[in-house]
Amino acid sequence: MGERPEATPEHPKRERWREAAIEAEYATGRREETEQKARAHIAIRLVRMTAGSILLLAGLAMLALPGPGWLTVALGLGLLAQDVPWAERTLERVRRRLPADEDGRVSRPLVWGSLGVALAATGASLWFAFA
Repeated sequence: MGERPEATPEHPKRERWREAAIEAEYATGRREETEQKARAHIAIRLVRMTAGSILLLAGLAMLALPGPGWLTVALGLGLLAQDVPWAERTLERVRRRLPADEDGRVSRPLVWGSLGVALAATGASLWFAFA
């Protein structure tokens, strides 16, 4: 019951991808001191990009369906803009379509109200469809 032997990589291609991702994270991300922190930041970045993509697609669908389409598109692009260069440029175009106050910010009541209406409409649609 001692030490585990050093495992050989079963998938050399996957291992090369991991090494390349860690090297890219060292080069482009904030300066991590250890490989563990770099791996954690890669995982966070992947989750953020996945959530942003899902919100972006949902927002695009809500442009034709009931719900706050442009607001959801802006939320998705806001998440993606932290990691993807084109998303920041596109986000500026979308922000021009949103109602804003003097500072150029979307008011919180509008955001929460729109999300509440979207959730209520989605819930009602699912209830009528499956009840």
